Amino acid sequence: MPRIQLLHLAHARSGDKGDTANVGVIALKPEFYPVLVEQLTVERVKQHFQGMVHGAVERFELPNLEALNFLLHNALGGGGTVSLKTDAQGKVYSTAILRMEVDVDDDIARLAGAPA
Repeated sequence: MPRIQLLHLAHARSGDKGDTANVGVIALKPEFYPVLVEQLTVERVKQHFQGMVHGAVERFELPNLEALNFLLHNALGGGGTVSLKTDAQGKVYSTAILRMEVDVDDDIARLAGAPA
């Protein structure tokens, strides 16, 4: 089973609400949404951001948009107005999540055009 970066299956946007980063992951094709649902569990996202996210991770499914939304609590050093972090608004979390590797079957890997 091939392992590919999420960027071959989705695009993402992120921002902030206080000390919580909000990350939306949107499937590039309808066929990719079930892979996102299966592979992007709360546990895997929390592991991916280990050392950066110090609170809970929540996941919300948006099947009508073929998207997932994650809230990453205690991730921004207190939030934009008090944080000393370079990215106090959480804008790079979207790029960071797209670097996550996921397992896909051969057909999905081909459809995604991912390198072998």
